[in-house]
Amino acid sequence: MIVTIDGPAGSGKSTAARKLAARLEIAYLDTGAMYRAIAHEALQRGIDFSNEQAVLEVARSIRLELDCGPTHTRVRVNGHDVSEVIRTMAVNAVMSQVARNQAVRKLLVEDQRRVGERLGSFVTEGRDQGSVVFPKADIKFVLQATLQRRSERRYQELAADGESVQITEVMDNLAARDQVDAKQWEPLLTSDAVIVIDTTQMTIIEVVDLMEECLRASLHR
Repeated sequence: MIVTIDGPAGSGKSTAARKLAARLEIAYLDTGAMYRAIAHEALQRGIDFSNEQAVLEVARSIRLELDCGPTHTRVRVNGHDVSEVIRTMAVNAVMSQVARNQAVRKLLVEDQRRVGERLGSFVTEGRDQGSVVFPKADIKFVLQATLQRRSERRYQELAADGESVQITEVMDNLAARDQVDAKQWEPLLTSDAVIVIDTTQMTIIEVVDLMEECLRASLHR
């Protein structure tokens, strides 16, 4: 079984995917962590993010490993666990420049498909999982929410991790990322095969309950 969840940052994709995977007792694949790992490594090396070839070379040069369980995706770069350090605002700030690098995207799409083959059954979340990476997924979701609500969620996450950040910074960052990221999942919105969920006024449990209900209904058709 392959379940894809796409949509903008802060819409609740990661938490929903993790909880749904746990309920289904299958693996959780966080593809955004792969882009974050490259962004973090490039920051460590002082790479100019406007130099797309230099960013691609970083992506090619690292050994990127994922450990995908029902409640987690642990990420290792060259043998070092970077699962926590890739979640900072500094990484957030350069994510869009990595994401718009088409050569990097091509590289990671191939990696994600290889991981998918290894896992067999999984819940995967990102920007282009249902549209590009796993177009034959059993069920596809797109989660959406207002920019204000998404910013509040992301701000709370960062603050809980001890990041010193203003909510206006978070909102500006998400708005900039939307400009780049939206075209990845927008093709899905015209498909009858996709279930769109607006999470603005929903709790994460309500979102996961609805997704599980939709999934079970699709399996009994």
